Amino acid sequence: MEAPAAAQGPAEPSRAAESAPDVEITVTSPEQMRELGRRLAGLLRAGDLVMLSGELGAGKTTLTRGLGEGLDVRGAVTSPTFVIARVHPPLGDGPPLVHVDAYRLSGGLDEMEDLDLDVSLPDSVIVVEWGEGKVEELTEDRLRVRIDRAVGDTTDEVRHVTVTGLGERWTTADVGVLAG
Repeated sequence: MEAPAAAQGPAEPSRAAESAPDVEITVTSPEQMRELGRRLAGLLRAGDLVMLSGELGAGKTTLTRGLGEGLDVRGAVTSPTFVIARVHPPLGDGPPLVHVDAYRLSGGLDEMEDLDLDVSLPDSVIVVEWGEGKVEELTEDRLRVRIDRAVGDTTDEVRHVTVTGLGERWTTADVGVLAG
């Protein structure tokens, strides 16, 4: 008689379940947010997917601007809200940056298929603003960056950034360097 599946030994964890410890960072100015993007660029390589989330005005595009500077890509990094996606070719040997704003897209990956992100991913760094629930199917290995700010009528520039590495790629990366 066969033993029940649970008695056959521990199951292998799925890659999607693996994650690195969260890194919490406090940012107090737009320049610090850009600097965080520049530091993040030092961790990224072709094939990486970065998902940015946070309220309007939280600093997602500012972080991506710093990331573009760190990756040394061509063109000003601005919000691609109305064009949906912009490709910034590298000025040197690094990967291109594909900057996507999924804010106006209501569907999941099916609606984003026209962007060919699955084709671009192996050779590029792809950053998707508002990507949660829309691009996770691209890869099990992704970096999730959540930016929280004070809401309401405030001039407070303080942002709380939570960086979570998901998948095997990020379990071995030293994401903690972002906090320094």
